[in-house]
Amino acid sequence: MEQIQHKHVQVKGLKLHVAEIGAGTKVVLFLHGFPEIWYSWRHQMIAAAHAGYRALAIDFRGYGLSDPPLEPEKASFLDLVDDVIGVLDSLGISKAFLVGTDFGALAVFLAAILHPERVSGVVTLGVPFMLPGPSTIHAHLLPKGFYITRWQEPGRAEADFGRLDVKTVIKNIYTLFSSSDIPIASDDKEIMDLVDPSSPLPPWFSNEDLAAYADLYKNSGFRTALQVPYRCINKDCGIKKTKITAPSLLIMGEKDYGMKIPGMEEYVRSEKAKEFMPDLEIDYIPEGSHFVQEQFPEKVNELIISFLGKHGA
Repeated sequence: MEQIQHKHVQVKGLKLHVAEIGAGTKVVLFLHGFPEIWYSWRHQMIAAAHAGYRALAIDFRGYGLSDPPLEPEKASFLDLVDDVIGVLDSLGISKAFLVGTDFGALAVFLAAILHPERVSGVVTLGVPFMLPGPSTIHAHLLPKGFYITRWQEPGRAEADFGRLDVKTVIKNIYTLFSSSDIPIASDDKEIMDLVDPSSPLPPWFSNEDLAAYADLYKNSGFRTALQVPYRCINKDCGIKKTKITAPSLLIMGEKDYGMKIPGMEEYVRSEKAKEFMPDLEIDYIPEGSHFVQEQFPEKVNELIISFLGKHGA
C-alpha cells in the first residue's frame, strides 16, 4: 500500500480525498460503494498502474477522509457526479475510464450520461444499468425488514449502529453483504442483529482490512452514507436521456445477494441493459459475492485490464 499516494483536492468548497498510483497518460477513476471506501480498490489500482495506467480512487463527500457536505440530509446522487467531474477538473484530467461498484456504479452511469465527453469507458461491478428513482429498487416486493427499507427510516439505522463500535458495524455489514442472501430482519430484530458476533470474517478480508475500513469510518461516521445512497435512492434525478454510448463492461458475481432482488437476475441475464448501453460486455464470476473485487482480485483485475486494453486507444 505504500506505493499509493494520497492528496486532497478542492471540489465546490469541499476537500475530497484522492488516492493515486501510476503515471500513465490514460486514467482510471475507481468509485466505491457502501460500506466501502477508496481502499476497496487497492488491488485494482495497483494492477492498473502496473499495466501503465494512472489509477485514482476517491472517497465521496462525507466518506472516509473527504469533507462532509454542508447539509448531509440534502445530499443526492448528482452530488457524486460533481465529485467525479470536480476531481478530474482539479487534476487537469480531460477524460477517464470510470469503474464503480455498488452505489458507485450509479455515479458512473450518471456521469457517463451527463458528461459523455469526459468518459473513455465504463466498468461496473454487481450493478447493471439503472438510475436513481422510484423504481430503482422494488422494495415493495420484499418484506418490510429489507435492509434498504430499514435504513431509509430516519433514525433507525443510527440507533441500530449506535449500539456498537464502528469496527463491529463494518464487520457486520461485510459479513451480511458477503452472503448470497438478502439481509432481511424480522419485526423484532434490527439489521445488526442478523450477525452472530462469533461469525468469522470472510476468508479474503483480513483483520488489517477491517481495521483500515474502521479507521476511515470513524473519521466520517455514517451520516452521509445513510443519505447517499439509501435515503435518496428513490429521488428522480430528472434525466431524460438514458443511453450510454461509451464502451462498457459489467462484472457480476453470481453469488451476489443483489441477484435475488426481485427482477434483478432476469434483467441481468436477459441483457436488457444493452438497450441502454449498446456497447456492453457482461462477464460472470460464478462464486463472486457483492465484494467480488476484493474476493477475487486477480480475476477482476484481469477482466478490467483486458477491457481497458481493448478500448484504451
